Amino acid sequence: MVTTIAKWTVVAFGIFFIGVGLFMLLSPNKARDILRKAGSTNFINYAEITIRMIPAAALILSADISKYPEILKIFGWFMLCTSLVLYFVPRQIHHRFSLKAANILKPIYFQVISPFAFVIGGAIIYSVT
Repeated sequence: MVTTIAKWTVVAFGIFFIGVGLFMLLSPNKARDILRKAGSTNFINYAEITIRMIPAAALILSADISKYPEILKIFGWFMLCTSLVLYFVPRQIHHRFSLKAANILKPIYFQVISPFAFVIGGAIIYSVT
């Protein structure tokens, strides 16, 4: 049962990745604005980190039934560990980093990297189906 829920959470995560890629392709300015908001308030900061831990755990839990168990475990543990680290990084540092990244990443860059989100999302879905 847990593995089935984890599998479908991973599929939803793959769909989310593809959706983000489409969003970056079609609305790069809005994507950049959203990046600027990372860590801007306590609610946004901790909600973002906590929500990120759900697919991370699902990747780990569904790894054994996937086509690429080691890759999913590594990716899941990486996401989970970096999320846990972000809980202890002061919110202001997280926010300053996102502002700096948004200033570097021009809208065209979001459009250029959007195909990678399609590929990653597709690979995530493929790995568990």
